[in-house]
Amino acid sequence: MSSLSADKLAEIEALLAAPDAELAAFADFRQRFPGVSYTRCDPSDVDGETPYKEFARFNLYLVSAVNHCVTMTRDPAIATGIIVVENKAKP
Repeated sequence: MSSLSADKLAEIEALLAAPDAELAAFADFRQRFPGVSYTRCDPSDVDGETPYKEFARFNLYLVSAVNHCVTMTRDPAIATGIIVVENKAKP
């Protein structure tokens, strides 16, 4: 599995930070970022975890497959993938 380079991470962050950010922007994720793991999940799936970065519509989490075990990380130097969580609309 490829590492998540600083350039790739910056591009992903720009997608999530855009004022009109939509999950549709990730439709071609695997073609744009080959070798980088991408998962979408519900906020309850990452309850208790601290996001790497928070954006208006999304939270970004980093994962690492170092030592063959997938774990959450806040260290982009060892990240091999991302988890994107769409923020629930507030009443």
